[in-house]
Amino acid sequence: MTAKANALPLAGIRVLELGHIVAGPMASLILADLGADVIKVENPDGGDQARRMPGAGSGYYYFNRNKRSVALDLKSARGKAAFLALIRSADVCLDNYAPGALDRLGLGYAVLAAENPRLVYMAIKGFLPGPYDHRPSLDELAQLMGGLAFMTGPPGRPLRAGSSIIDIGAATYGVIGILAALRAREATGVGQMITSGLYETTVFWVGQWMARAVATGQPLDALVKNEGTLK
Repeated sequence: MTAKANALPLAGIRVLELGHIVAGPMASLILADLGADVIKVENPDGGDQARRMPGAGSGYYYFNRNKRSVALDLKSARGKAAFLALIRSADVCLDNYAPGALDRLGLGYAVLAAENPRLVYMAIKGFLPGPYDHRPSLDELAQLMGGLAFMTGPPGRPLRAGSSIIDIGAATYGVIGILAALRAREATGVGQMITSGLYETTVFWVGQWMARAVATGQPLDALVKNEGTLK
């Protein structure tokens, strides 16, 4: 087999990651494993918070293998200029910052798309556009708000899953959106903005049981009691 035949499917795609802790780093990790060149952009004042989290930063190393890293102060004129230079050569950029954080830095999607109209941008937020889209969120909050923790624990005793499954799920769905947008770009020549929501990821996962509750008239806690566990 030739070297070209052995190439990973995203070889030649450049990704800029503005991510921290789990969700953003997980999304770009999937892209890196598919062959993309991922450049993680970190604050020079300590970088990704995961570097300093319990466990000797093990989570940071787990979610950030197979990437390159650069330290840029995006609050400074020099850092912004360097970041925009990277944007011009990027295919994908993604973030899981709090809502409005990049707009306040003058680096929102409209600014980046003006520099590179082919850019595919994916943001992982607490909520999709709507009445709560300005609110930040976390994995465990999404599990509780979306009902998953209520289904995981015993009746009346909601319990979050031990793994950061909603961060990972939202990241994975965001990657699906990125791949679709890259495919669409082949036809249009233009990129687009994608948002993946933690809350909506949770609701999607429990949706089959919401439908069952509507169809049977039984609340979810009754279904849990009747079946012991939801299978």
